[in-house]
Amino acid sequence: MADLIFWKSANSCVKLLGVMEQSGKKNPSKGLLQSEELFQYILETSVYPREPEPLKELREITATHPKAVMATSPDAGQLMDMLLKLINAKKTIEIGVFTGYSLLLTALSIPDDGKITAIDVDRQAYEMGLPVIRKAGVEHKINFIESLALPVLDKLLEDHENEGIFDFAFVDADKANYKNYHERLMKLLKMGGIVVYDNTLRGGTVAMPEELVAENLRENRRLTIELNKCLAADPRVQICLAPLGDGITICRRVC
Repeated sequence: MADLIFWKSANSCVKLLGVMEQSGKKNPSKGLLQSEELFQYILETSVYPREPEPLKELREITATHPKAVMATSPDAGQLMDMLLKLINAKKTIEIGVFTGYSLLLTALSIPDDGKITAIDVDRQAYEMGLPVIRKAGVEHKINFIESLALPVLDKLLEDHENEGIFDFAFVDADKANYKNYHERLMKLLKMGGIVVYDNTLRGGTVAMPEELVAENLRENRRLTIELNKCLAADPRVQICLAPLGDGITICRRVC
């Protein structure tokens, strides 16, 4: 029986690897659903019809980028938009901007006097989406900082008036620092504030035996597993790991 269970588990992982390879070629949004047709149904039925025109335009521009797979998945973005509006977010942080899909989404969601501190080391990718952001009339809400994120967060925390003033944060950056970002964001977010971490299922590799994972993916897999354990054990947050895009973990600060 134990052998049968192991075979089924390994067989499921092999099938998932095949799905990942197939969807990686056809679907840059990295949906984890076993059926690509079902994922497309979700997008075409409830996501794309509600997607604002500027977001659609930026998504199509991003698709021409050689690293388009890094963009926020539209289905995850739809949930983020709802979260931003549910908590009436006004002051937000974004760590990892890329071409700006999630940044534009946030700028469209928050009020006209809202502010986003957006941090990324790659200004060139951000400028790819900047014309769309400007055309949408929301550039004034964005303070883009070309920098590593930790120095910026530490600089914010030097001023104690910044503690507990942010409503929302989105993190889609280097996985090695996710836990470091989390510690700082717990000080910057207000009580009831939300932080969303992207890529917390790592294409399904977090549930695979290590030997079935390509060597170049193992380190990020390990870091993600550590992060997921850390978040699950953190009494300061209420969490939900949602299988949208490449996996997003929503953390609501409760203490």
